[in-house]
Amino acid sequence: MKRARSNWQEAVLVCDKCSRKIDGSFGPKGRGRLAKLLRKCPGMGKGRKATVGVIETKCLGLCPKHAVTVVDTRHPGEWLVVERGEDVAVLAERFVSLGD
Repeated sequence: MKRARSNWQEAVLVCDKCSRKIDGSFGPKGRGRLAKLLRKCPGMGKGRKATVGVIETKCLGLCPKHAVTVVDTRHPGEWLVVERGEDVAVLAERFVSLGD
């Protein structure tokens, strides 16, 4: 088995099904998908060099109305329900500051 190094200190799982159901609804124009906008925040991304990895998953089984389910892998017992239109930068800051 081969190994690959990564700078990830944690990963954030974002439900793809929830994101599709609310058709984006994040960012300045309200058209962006949560996972894509989180990846653009400082310290977050999908590549191995990011501090916090953002992964879009299949359905997580919790289907809130007008929101997206998010799991922080450092606290797997506490899932987040992110309402449409919430400030993505504030959410990203929560994950990056926990990683320090």
